[in-house]
Amino acid sequence: MASITNRQSSIPNSQGTICAVATAPGGALGIIRISGPQALEIVSHCFTKDLSAAQPGTLHYGHIRVGGEVVDEVVVSVFRAPRSYTGEDCVEISCHGSHYILNKVVELLIRHGARLANPGEFTQRAFLNGKMDLSQAEAVADLIASKTKATHDLAIRQLRGGISSELTTLRDQLLRLTSLLELELDFADHEELEFADRTELLTLARTIDRRVSQLADSFQTGNALKNGIPVAIVGAPNVGKSTLLNVLVGEERAIVSDIQGTTRDAIEDTIQLGGITFRFIDTAGIRHTDDCIEQLGIERTFAAIERASVVLWLIDKEPAAAEITGMRGRCTGKTLLIVQNKIDKGNGYCGIADLTLSAKYGKGLDELRERLISAVPTASDSDVIITNARHFEALCRAHDSLTRVLDGLTSSLPSDLIAEDLRLTLTSLAEITGGAITPLETLNNIFSHFCVGK
Repeated sequence: MASITNRQSSIPNSQGTICAVATAPGGALGIIRISGPQALEIVSHCFTKDLSAAQPGTLHYGHIRVGGEVVDEVVVSVFRAPRSYTGEDCVEISCHGSHYILNKVVELLIRHGARLANPGEFTQRAFLNGKMDLSQAEAVADLIASKTKATHDLAIRQLRGGISSELTTLRDQLLRLTSLLELELDFADHEELEFADRTELLTLARTIDRRVSQLADSFQTGNALKNGIPVAIVGAPNVGKSTLLNVLVGEERAIVSDIQGTTRDAIEDTIQLGGITFRFIDTAGIRHTDDCIEQLGIERTFAAIERASVVLWLIDKEPAAAEITGMRGRCTGKTLLIVQNKIDKGNGYCGIADLTLSAKYGKGLDELRERLISAVPTASDSDVIITNARHFEALCRAHDSLTRVLDGLTSSLPSDLIAEDLRLTLTSLAEITGGAITPLETLNNIFSHFCVGK
């Protein structure tokens, strides 16, 4: 892993003492965070107590003053390096949430030697000081942004080092492979020496590649859970697609009419079911038409099916065999739920239906909701699910390198070529946790999306 010194040297302005408001505006209370080598000294200049000898993990009641004027009564929390969020000396000032008070305290801190923190700089310092790796730092942002139990649980799992632990295991296995091949290269003049049994290497490389591929494949599930499970509501005109969307989201999002072809474009809205966000997409009715605008809407319906993880195919009568075959073909690899609507009209039961309902009168909706929740892949606490596109791309690069390693081992390529691809694999995996020296632009891009107080 890149040393902390190397990490810090690659980031401009990573030294000094920083400060920022760490709470959202408008609350009754506000917290101002200060971190850096002069944190205690700077706060002491405007606090009624000298904190230079304050014990770590202690709280101090007093006042923030400007000369003889009291700005606010506050509680100051003291954290000593390295046992703090950033790994540096840290102080948190808890005061009233007044916009004036918060700005005044920050102004005083800057006047006494601190500077305003950049977005995400506290978490960036935690990474630079070895308090967390890069995947855990990104999990902090995901945790702050989480709006459902599913996204919260995924972020917590990553913050606790789920991905890091998995990658450490893979890294150790890869290092074993690399070390054996590198040892052969050191004794290249002795052709009779072979430290690495090719059969054993091939078995190990396949095991590693299989796990890397599993992690990469989990991104489809992780991305859907993070951004919402896309559910396309499709079917012929006037089967009740718009009515179903409206009743699911609890408002009139789509126009309901007996006139065929009313829905010309996809309409989206989201709801939460079982702690999971679902993105419902109401689409144009599928039928043969000469209306060019309606045809465009139907093309977008097929595009929505492509993007969806779950397809709700609404029917009110038994579809033709060709329709059934066509829809099943379009939904390969997706969850297809065939839903018979308008049971209130006394239509005969369709044999292919997975469930029946009346969107108009709200009958059967609870079962539909349960079926939607059960359609989402579940994961145990021990499962690692990739939710970050950067991690997914790095895993894909690692898989490509491992594919070349496997090809090289099966075709008896020279050890130096195989070793180079193993090094590339290690580099790709290290980029996820920040174990390799990550380009400055990548780090800046990651931490710039944080709020200022983090």
